Amino acid sequence: MTDLNNLLVTSPDLNEERLETLKNLFPDLFTDEGKLNLIELKRLLEEEASTDKEQYTFTWRGKGRAKKHAFTPSRAALTYDPERSVNPDKANGNMIIEGENLEVLKLLISAYREQVKCIYIDPPYNKDADVIYKDNYALDQRAYWEQNGSYQNGVKMDTNTETSGRYHSDWVSMMYSRLLVARQLLQEDGVVFVSIDDHESHNLRKVMDEVFGEENFIADIVVVNNLKGRSDKRYVATAHERLLMYVKSEEFEESGLSMPEDTLEEYSFEDEVGKYRLLGLRKRGGADTRAKRPNMYFPLYVDPEIGDVSTEKDEKHSVTVLPFKSDGSDGAWRWGFSTVERRIEWLIGKPLANDETEFRIYEKDYLETDGEIRRIKPKSVMYGANYSTDGATKAFKKIFADPVFKNPKPVPFLKDLLSYSTLTDAKDIVLDFFAGSGTTAHAVMELNNEDGGNRQYILVQLPEALDEKSEAYKAGYRTISQITIERNKRVIQGYGNDPRSLDMGFKVYRLTKSHFPRAEFQPDADKSNEENVALLKQYIVEKEASFQMAFEQDQVFDEVLLKHGFKLDYKLTKQKEFGKNAVYLVEESDRKAYICLDTSIAVETIDYFKAHTNTMFICLERALDTTKKWNLNHTLGERLKAL
Repeated sequence: MTDLNNLLVTSPDLNEERLETLKNLFPDLFTDEGKLNLIELKRLLEEEASTDKEQYTFTWRGKGRAKKHAFTPSRAALTYDPERSVNPDKANGNMIIEGENLEVLKLLISAYREQVKCIYIDPPYNKDADVIYKDNYALDQRAYWEQNGSYQNGVKMDTNTETSGRYHSDWVSMMYSRLLVARQLLQEDGVVFVSIDDHESHNLRKVMDEVFGEENFIADIVVVNNLKGRSDKRYVATAHERLLMYVKSEEFEESGLSMPEDTLEEYSFEDEVGKYRLLGLRKRGGADTRAKRPNMYFPLYVDPEIGDVSTEKDEKHSVTVLPFKSDGSDGAWRWGFSTVERRIEWLIGKPLANDETEFRIYEKDYLETDGEIRRIKPKSVMYGANYSTDGATKAFKKIFADPVFKNPKPVPFLKDLLSYSTLTDAKDIVLDFFAGSGTTAHAVMELNNEDGGNRQYILVQLPEALDEKSEAYKAGYRTISQITIERNKRVIQGYGNDPRSLDMGFKVYRLTKSHFPRAEFQPDADKSNEENVALLKQYIVEKEASFQMAFEQDQVFDEVLLKHGFKLDYKLTKQKEFGKNAVYLVEESDRKAYICLDTSIAVETIDYFKAHTNTMFICLERALDTTKKWNLNHTLGERLKAL
């Protein structure tokens, strides 16, 4: 049976998993006791390892600790908050989680590993004494939990000033640990987008190269969000931000973007196939001369009456056309001769407006493919009114009359990213663990409402305390996460002059202490005897309280099932065939299990699982005596999960 401390109380130990993977691949590098043999590892690497101290690498103070912290398991839990959830019966997997994002990401690993299609984050940019997550929110950091017991006052965030001595290091460590865990959640065909400005973009690029692989870098996109430029910048009026795009692997396939209206207007011609626009066949720019591309220089022939194009001259196709440049020199076609032969019906000849005896060759670029309007690739510079910060602020004011959040991201910008990277007919999960005002959830719901999609979102936002002098505080909000939740509640229920309501919902979860006590008490070497005595007393109280767990089962189902690999949108059904125990069937996608948290398991229940061996059964270890435990373990083996 599985020990509570290893399976239930914590999220997966990713350090242990990495060692186990290494052991499975190279068992000869481990001792008979299962320990990594550093001598054998060194011998393996002697020829490959570099001893040159002046090698190219990216490191910083605290990197090792950040990596270790990322892979250290969490003992926390996610607790459902029904009062702040909106239409939970229509949530469809949508969640807003209030809590420290690194701990939350760890808790999602068991059930959501390789399940997320798209990650978008807009982290703190580390400028102007920006707030920063210090990663001191482990379960035993009492200050965090006491501050957030009611989630009313919020967490007082640290600032990262340039005089701190570790200004860049602290920020990079924060991003490094979170991206390491986030990568575990991403599907093999997944994609990640990170908004950033010039201040830390160079460091973020190096961190993401290390986490996702330099070969999986796709683009450093410029997003023009203020055409007028910001006058607060010295020397240059900044008009843009950056968007780094990485994929998990080459399996990613983009869905493209909808054509903008001005592009659609270019499709002004039509034939029996459909609408099309004309694209000149002569190559423009780069290697566009006959000298550089001799194989792309050859004559084509046009029927001057109807514009048909042929590779051979005949009685109808009597006009010879060569790819001459505007200065009269020899140019080159975009297509080679074999491609022209295959796609000859896509070509058409048109006379010049001022000389009807001279023709040019054009490609018919059709608007539709298989009956659907073609989609286009995004450009490396994204600009337009839809990406404007001013436009986003004005749109946000329609939701909140008071200025409760500065510089929200534009909803159309997020919708474009999601439209490009996710599928309409799939339950693609979108994750944002720096949720801010909640634009990502807003974009997912609006896009689903427009195209009938079934995308899901998971948002994570720390209950960061708001300044008492801020407009948000004066409006009654105490934390940023309250704004995140309220914003998307209004998106669903309607706001301002838009009274529409969406047939959607979401569930709210809070990061809390585990509902289970630690398996054993361990004194903290960094604390005094008096402090450890206080911790011991607290442990005893928690331990005693755990024996009442059978009467509070609803509080622990989510924690138990999440850490056993069930997504939080599981279905729970009480089974009538168990007369003496409250046994529930848990179903989620293609997974299912039985769970019973009674303090005693009846013999009749044991007999049922003797006859139904191909199923998972989750129960309390203290509910089994030695005989029952042996019988279940003998019958179910690893499918028995005793807590």
